[in-house]
Amino acid sequence: MIKYIEPVFRPPSEWKSLILQVTNGCSWNQCTFCDMYTQPQKKYRAQKIEKIEQEIRAIAASGAIVQRVFLADGDAMTLPFARLEAICMLIRSLLPQVQRISCYCLPRNLNNKTPEQLARLRSLGLTLVYVGCESGDDDVLLRVQKGETFATSLAALQKLKTANIKSSVMILNGLGGTALSKQHAVNSAKLMNAAQPEYLSTLVVTLPLGKVRMDEAFDGQFVLPDQQGLFREMHDLLSALELDKTIFRSDHASNYLVLKGILGRDKARLVNQVEQAMAQPQSIPLREEWQRGL
Repeated sequence: MIKYIEPVFRPPSEWKSLILQVTNGCSWNQCTFCDMYTQPQKKYRAQKIEKIEQEIRAIAASGAIVQRVFLADGDAMTLPFARLEAICMLIRSLLPQVQRISCYCLPRNLNNKTPEQLARLRSLGLTLVYVGCESGDDDVLLRVQKGETFATSLAALQKLKTANIKSSVMILNGLGGTALSKQHAVNSAKLMNAAQPEYLSTLVVTLPLGKVRMDEAFDGQFVLPDQQGLFREMHDLLSALELDKTIFRSDHASNYLVLKGILGRDKARLVNQVEQAMAQPQSIPLREEWQRGL
């Protein structure tokens, strides 16, 4: 029914969603920590609106009950407003039971979209955007070639909030290596405190194809913090977070320690869990190495 250009990635929470591949690959694709779209077939391009409409019509004709749609690939929000509006209108018209449309978003992709345009997309069902901030530290962001800064990330998150579009922010535990671990955690917390996102998740940096590019970014050698180092970094992050009603998840397969709660209501409990993992790792359930993955 839908022929995907593999591989296709989606957030864990979108496992029940219809994946609609409105773009292929990532328009930036320069981050030194990311190997998601390195295969030749994943070179960035936008899918033709005719193909997207054909796929939506095929899903509608199948009788499938679709309540959520995720617009893939890496950053559907890079599409012009008019194209996104047309896609959302097709979904609303042909799949009226859909309750939520979501997608990944690079902060820079909101530069050419006004708050009014984002509000229009919100009215058509685009209610959640996953923003890969990765870090709030400008030094770390520069080294990993993210192409963003604390300021640009905050501006994007504030623009989404103005349009009443919920943001789910991702921070990468370990992205600063051992050398920049503390400032990575503290400045990431400062970014989240300023933005107050509806959702916040942390993943551990995973480099399945090797760390050559990360070594180059970190003056010859990138050293990922060990398990205890990752726990200390998480402790620094949580301790510095001052959030109101943010749903927090650190349960991705890359994490050793599963953490879930609402910040700030559950801050003390979460900090205590990390402290217990640091002091007595054998006393709590942790993922074994073979259980972890991207």
